[in-house]
Amino acid sequence: MSELALKKANFTGAELAPSANFGPRVDDAAIDILILHYTGMPDDDQAQAWLQSEQSQVSSHYFVHEDGRVVQLVAETARAWHAGRSAWKNNIDINSSSIGIEIANPGHEHGYRAFPDEQILAVIALCQDILARQSIEPERVLAHSDIAPLRKEDPGELFPWQQLAQAGIGHYLPPVDIADGRYFQVGDEGEPVAALQAMFGLYGYDCPQTGQFDAQMKAVVVAFQRHFRPLRVDGIADQSTIASLHQLLQALPYIG
Repeated sequence: MSELALKKANFTGAELAPSANFGPRVDDAAIDILILHYTGMPDDDQAQAWLQSEQSQVSSHYFVHEDGRVVQLVAETARAWHAGRSAWKNNIDINSSSIGIEIANPGHEHGYRAFPDEQILAVIALCQDILARQSIEPERVLAHSDIAPLRKEDPGELFPWQQLAQAGIGHYLPPVDIADGRYFQVGDEGEPVAALQAMFGLYGYDCPQTGQFDAQMKAVVVAFQRHFRPLRVDGIADQSTIASLHQLLQALPYIG
């Protein structure tokens, strides 16, 4: 992709660094999802070079360095290869309908750490700019782990979703306080588990309504906790997790 092509759909504050890894959006799919990732590599420049390399077969539309520099790799009109095997509300081709932002961070495998203030301010400005131009509902600003819970952890429990929500980005409510009480975990089964799976599915997660609290459901619970109840990420659906999910569902305009 040439720099001229990038400029046709570009965040004005971004440097241009074309990636080889993109294609057309299938059936000219409308953009209605924004996905936030972390790079999961120790070095910012190494991560950007990997996303630009044809060898990697991965990319994103934007890359945000720890110092706050924003780089555009793929034009928003094109289909960047960032989501991989993923699903949200029965959509299994997330790449065709989304914009992806890679945020430099070593990730859980290389010394996961808090995101610097200047980086988050840059992410906020970038997201605000995208949302002002694209028809993306707040509840469709998602983590990579939300759409691929069995495979991905990013951007993780240290990512400040609440700060983004205060800037008008995403769907977020303060989580219900953690307390003792009944909970569900791997091995549980029955109608209450099926009902909880239905709640996760209604929000958008790929959580088949089997009535079995299996590995898929645990991964969904972990992803939900990383995004919406980060103080305890353990894959156990305790009262705080369930109540937080319930209040998020009630806050959706088409449910509440």
